[in-house]
Amino acid sequence: MWTVKNNKQMRMEKDAKIYVAGHTGLVGSALVKNLQKKGYVNILGRTVDELDLINQRAVFEFFEHEKPEYVFLAAAKVGGIIANNTYRGQFIYENLQIQNNVIHAAYKNGVKKLLFLGSTCIYPGEAPQPMPENCLLTSPLEYTNEPYAVAKIAGIKMCESYNLQYGTNFIAVMPTNLYGPNDNFDLEKSHVLPALLRKVYLAKCLMNDDWEAIRNDLTRLPIEGVSGKDAKEAVQRKLDKYGVQKGNVEIWGTGKPMREFLWSEEMADACVYVMEKVDFEDLKPEGKEIRNTHINIGTGKEISIRQLAEIIAGTVDYKGKLSFNAEKPDGVMRKLTDPSKLHKLGWSHQIDIEQGVEKLYNWYLKK
Repeated sequence: MWTVKNNKQMRMEKDAKIYVAGHTGLVGSALVKNLQKKGYVNILGRTVDELDLINQRAVFEFFEHEKPEYVFLAAAKVGGIIANNTYRGQFIYENLQIQNNVIHAAYKNGVKKLLFLGSTCIYPGEAPQPMPENCLLTSPLEYTNEPYAVAKIAGIKMCESYNLQYGTNFIAVMPTNLYGPNDNFDLEKSHVLPALLRKVYLAKCLMNDDWEAIRNDLTRLPIEGVSGKDAKEAVQRKLDKYGVQKGNVEIWGTGKPMREFLWSEEMADACVYVMEKVDFEDLKPEGKEIRNTHINIGTGKEISIRQLAEIIAGTVDYKGKLSFNAEKPDGVMRKLTDPSKLHKLGWSHQIDIEQGVEKLYNWYLKK
């Protein structure tokens, strides 16, 4: 059913003006790199200081002035389980504002094609595993990230609705858990994989009494305002708060939840592939009701948080203990995508988790 069948849409020219919203983040930077590698030469990007996507007037003026032909909407307020559950109001407000402003401005200014990036947290907490696109809105969402998920669902429906009413060509893709270059390693706000990698690395440095490495790390990325310039006691207290101790790394939850991880540069390749080769017409289901036209981007493979921590420990060469705090929340127990629609459209992943963790660790050390 899901094959690329429509060849009427004009494909992206190498000199087409392409706007990547969120071009400095994990997702956006991977998109820019992939586009440049494939020969696209007219890529637009704006930092948050240059263009606040929450400001509707600023967004509309940007689109009216620049007239981008293609848009990758990768800008979002994102975070891990702690941030999602703590900043619930910010997550729903800021993401809705960003999406509404960019998608509507794209429509008003005749953008040829837009790719909206969401998240697999859009699926119900008790979704079937693996999660197909058509399980969207079939039962309640997982509580801790419900505001973020609601915003992303709204983005999917906005793209579908504009396509149906206005004839736009806006496509929504739902990547699984991503990791890669330019990831967020803030221990309070990052996702599980980069947070674990940094914690294990710092615990290794503590075991080795390598305070030069610890100070360099915190100077580069302070933890709640504590940097490498602060007293050793202050640094130790802050590390201990996040479960980084000499000979031990404490991890939230039981370690039993299963998660799927995709290297961010492969996600970018899938997105550019969809932008180049897939149109909304290719995604319409048969029948009167047109819904669930979004596309999962994932590997279809999962590992437990405990297994992930062990892979990271092996990669970092950490010899200490990994302990799990069962009093902290696990989140949903499984969260595996069904990427069969994307496979039938012609794209599938190549980099598995062991290789990806090694690549990320090497990148982290260099940066």
